[in-house]
Amino acid sequence: MKIGILKETQKGERRVCISPIIAKQLIEKGFEVLVEEDAGVNSSFKNSDYEKIGATVEIRGVVFKEANVLVKINPFDEEDLKLIDSSHILMSQLFHKSHPELIKAIAEKGATAFSMDAMPRISRAQDMDVLSSQSNLAGYKAVILGAYEMTKIFPLMMTAAGTITPSRVLVYGVGVAGLQAIATAKRLGAVVEATDIRMETKEQTESLGAKFISVDNTGEEKAEGGYAKAASEDYARRQKEAVNKSLFQADLVITTAMVPGRKSPILITEDQIKQMKNGAVIIDLAAAQGGNVELSKLNKTVIKHGVKIIGTTISPESVSTNASDLYGKNMLNFLKHLTKDNEFIWDLEEEITDETLIVHNGKIRKNGKTE
Repeated sequence: MKIGILKETQKGERRVCISPIIAKQLIEKGFEVLVEEDAGVNSSFKNSDYEKIGATVEIRGVVFKEANVLVKINPFDEEDLKLIDSSHILMSQLFHKSHPELIKAIAEKGATAFSMDAMPRISRAQDMDVLSSQSNLAGYKAVILGAYEMTKIFPLMMTAAGTITPSRVLVYGVGVAGLQAIATAKRLGAVVEATDIRMETKEQTESLGAKFISVDNTGEEKAEGGYAKAASEDYARRQKEAVNKSLFQADLVITTAMVPGRKSPILITEDQIKQMKNGAVIIDLAAAQGGNVELSKLNKTVIKHGVKIIGTTISPESVSTNASDLYGKNMLNFLKHLTKDNEFIWDLEEEITDETLIVHNGKIRKNGKTE
């Protein structure tokens, strides 16, 4: 079986789906690996790094022609689809619930496609979960970016000239990204608070030394498979009331709340921003899905009412070397799970396969069945 590693073409993307060290492990397991020329350059991996471990570096067209399995991080685009045929098995974050037109186009090509963002949140799938591995780094980087953009330092500091009080950090959403943001901000010495609709995250927040802002979630839909549900208008109102005091005192705010297949919920309105501290910084990690902050714009910095709002994504492109290694390890584990003796098993009843297999031989699957 030939695995094709494709170069990412999405603007701003610096990662590669499989790093040389992971490609080496695939080769050791009997897979052949083809790498699109310069696929790893933006992650500090040279073409020669892949060639040294036994992979073959080819131009784009050759990889599409010869590889059985095509791997990317971001969804396949129109240019990719021109080179895809019924012999291909595609693997990437397809975000299929938000991109039905892409799924239809893949099906029309007769191809098969796995969506890595559809990985079930179960214990035996943890080492294949790209959302978790990438969000973990994104949470860390959000704090580092915030620290750079702030005009204050994080820790308490006692000097001969006086005492500097610690910065206050508020985190919305205690998922993987939120937990890492909390841990990183605490390590840097900040006073950290966090809030989430999922009350089960209270213990996790407090275990990291942060204060959890509780909001009664009676009557709210329970999270399924570890993913957050959209909150009701009543809950959103009560959350604002509970969090406002902390929000208005915060020096740095990080928002991470996303609901799969839906626009990100607005957690911070312009009216709230008007009441925040002058010089406060907001890092909106949900900007790619509309944003948690009313004024945020993807990949832009907006300064309004004395507050700096930075719209970014949960994808940690700026730490692309580490992110590529982790994503690649997820892919290695996923391929090992799906295959035996380097051939696909196609156990459609098995939960991980069932959840991630979106298109099978040109047929779109829904609710574990092929239409």
